[in-house]
Amino acid sequence: MMDGKPMTSKEMLNHLVAKHYEGALQAKKEGRPVVWATSICPQELLETMDLTTVYPENHAAAIGARKEALTFIEHSEAEGYSADICSYARVNMGYADIQHAEAQDIPLPDLIFCCSNICNTVIKWYENLAKKLNIPLIMFDMPFNHTYEVPEHSVKYMRGQIEYAIKQLEDFTKKKFDYDKFGQVMELSNATCEWWKKATDWAKVKPSPLNGFDMFNYMAMIVCMRGNEDGHKLFKLWHDEMEAKAKAGKGPWNSADEKYRVIWDGIACWPHLAVTFKTLKKYGINMVTSTYPESWNVRYETNDLSGMAKAYASNYANRNLDYDTNNMKALVEDFSVDGIVYHSNRSCKLMDFRQYEVQRRVAEATGVPSVVFDGDQTDPRNFSEAQYETRIQALVEMMEKNKEAKRRG
Repeated sequence: MMDGKPMTSKEMLNHLVAKHYEGALQAKKEGRPVVWATSICPQELLETMDLTTVYPENHAAAIGARKEALTFIEHSEAEGYSADICSYARVNMGYADIQHAEAQDIPLPDLIFCCSNICNTVIKWYENLAKKLNIPLIMFDMPFNHTYEVPEHSVKYMRGQIEYAIKQLEDFTKKKFDYDKFGQVMELSNATCEWWKKATDWAKVKPSPLNGFDMFNYMAMIVCMRGNEDGHKLFKLWHDEMEAKAKAGKGPWNSADEKYRVIWDGIACWPHLAVTFKTLKKYGINMVTSTYPESWNVRYETNDLSGMAKAYASNYANRNLDYDTNNMKALVEDFSVDGIVYHSNRSCKLMDFRQYEVQRRVAEATGVPSVVFDGDQTDPRNFSEAQYETRIQALVEMMEKNKEAKRRG
């Protein structure tokens, strides 16, 4: 409740973000251990052990959105970190030294918890953190899926690592792992992911009740609150709001119609979030989806460690080109999109190096036009507002040409 009235999901989101960071700072003050973890890691283990967890990718994004990233990036580069590596890593390594950000402070960790299913950069990034801070590191090696499906030998390998991580956490916390609680956390995490997916799926409706840039903000909570009741309540509420808007025929904005629907491929340009959003809106373009909703739809049968291992290895970033292409083709069809915006994110080599080939294959298969623009998730130096708008203008011309051809039959 807020001022005697039920909170909207946006108000609840802001409340939970503040609660998340305040809780971490308080835990540190009280001498309780704090964990730094990667975004799509088996957080169920940490929830079960009641370990306060902070996600450096979330924190770096917040710093980027507040246009504060260069302070930390330049510090890291002065320390010898290359400008070619992930800007999230450069922001976070800089923060580990400076230890203060106007956007948000986080406590330094007592344990590093790393999962390589999002990229290989995190391996060296988190190894460096553990060495720098002289603290233990738990590492999940989740092999890249060169085959279309996750192979069984990889599932066995990853399940073994989950079992070993439980032992490592028992050694770190000096307490036994509670398997009954683990089952409850698994169940809650699955339910939260389901509500996240159901909420984002309302964007399939025309007009979409969801402005996709809102999804970028809600994404912070699917990263850090999948396995607890707060996250479950938030995404259930968000879903209900999207459902009500869709049934009332309401679109994403009050002042403009949804003229074109697009997929956004890649991470947001956090330092330039306003201009990237406003430019799309100016041309009546709504981002209705991206590869992200499915990436955090981490679902499996409760108490099935093998299923859990497979689910965490199955996200878009850890799959081969055929899977990526088919996934994008399905999004084009399911969300009735008119175009695709590919963010060539200088930080994310894993996405960049395959983006043009995915673009070529998807265009060939669907006929949906697309454009690529240069940018970065947190380094503001790699984005040009003029280039971005020019690319969007070109996309509008192509989408309008397609619409006109359909009207003529």
